[in-house]
Amino acid sequence: MSPLERIAIAFAGLLGASGVAAAAASSHAGAALLGPYSLIALSHAPAVLALALARLPRIFNWALIALMAGAGLFCTDLALRYFAGGSPLPLLAPAGGMALILGWLLLIIAGLFGRRD
Repeated sequence: MSPLERIAIAFAGLLGASGVAAAAASSHAGAALLGPYSLIALSHAPAVLALALARLPRIFNWALIALMAGAGLFCTDLALRYFAGGSPLPLLAPAGGMALILGWLLLIIAGLFGRRD
């Protein structure tokens, strides 16, 4: 297993666990920030895990990296806004969203043009 795959599997676990925690917390308080956090975390954790575990051509790694970066940036921004009352870098969530979109577009490209190793 490559270092990227190990990191991605651990990151998927982090996304899943934090997404469940955010979903539970959002039902009590902070639904405006924790609801979207939980949605992004819980919807991207399985995608990251699947890409990490599948034996796919290397071109898929770019999609994996973009999805991890996007989910990480987006969720970090929302968590900072909830727990710290604001984010030191206010463009983290939009940058994360753009990285997520890029990741899904790279997945399309990899699926259409990637070759088996």
